[in-house]
Amino acid sequence: VGFGPRTHAYVLKPAKSKGTLPGIVALHDHSDFKFYGKEKIADGPHETLPLLNEFRKLPYGGRAYANALAREGFVVLVHDVFLWGSRRFPLETMMETMGSKTVTMLRTQQTSDEIENYNNAAYFHEHWVSKYCNILGTNMAGVVSFEDRVALNYLLSRADVDAEHVGCIGLSGGGNRAALLTATHEGIRATTIIGLMTTYAALLDHNMSHTWMLFPFGWARHGDWPDIAASRAPSPLLVQYDLEDDLFTEDGMRDAHMRLQDHYWSIGKPDAYTGQFYPGHHKFDLEMQAAAFDWLKEQLK
Repeated sequence: VGFGPRTHAYVLKPAKSKGTLPGIVALHDHSDFKFYGKEKIADGPHETLPLLNEFRKLPYGGRAYANALAREGFVVLVHDVFLWGSRRFPLETMMETMGSKTVTMLRTQQTSDEIENYNNAAYFHEHWVSKYCNILGTNMAGVVSFEDRVALNYLLSRADVDAEHVGCIGLSGGGNRAALLTATHEGIRATTIIGLMTTYAALLDHNMSHTWMLFPFGWARHGDWPDIAASRAPSPLLVQYDLEDDLFTEDGMRDAHMRLQDHYWSIGKPDAYTGQFYPGHHKFDLEMQAAAFDWLKEQLK
């Protein structure tokens, strides 16, 4: 991607498949867990660590959903993005960058768990990265979205991918990335956003800390967050909402849903947008995965 370490990725597809298949970019979440990226949602060639199996229980119904999606007949690309996995900063570099008070606090809280220590430090370090991006004339949303476009370009270049039928999917920070990727690359023909849809107004005085650095700075002067997701309409869009999601208010999610509905109605394509509401916390569980996979098959096959 032009700087830092090379990005690592998995490409998953059905065993013994022939010819071309529709493609999916599966975008990993934020979750304050930066030691791994793609491994949070995909199993690769090596044995899955118990830590990752435990992590997947709450948000993903206990499975690597990217592999399950590939078994449905897709070529699925899962890549690390800036700050995660193969694109993460070395711990020593983070410690050198952050202020002395933060470093002292982190050193006093260190345990024998390397991954926990890394994730704790990375939580504070992303604020510094965002400041650096600002000084350099960009922002983290722009950097991450650029790397996602690089990944999508790779997927589109593969001989086993039907480039006319490619979509993207992601939960939480991955849903944020899905909205931005769709808005900035015409190669996406269908989009699934899970657990990352609200109006900006509903974030005020509620949960401004969630993935704040992945929202494009200054966009609120021009539109609301749902407007970015709808900017490629009538390109098909599925948004899944968790009604007890503690990151957003129910009113904010329902207002965003109505805004998306109104936009697709206004261009004469109301059926191109689907909003699905589920009980429960911030998640992409097995029921939601089944519905999303069926929708993607309908749109891309």
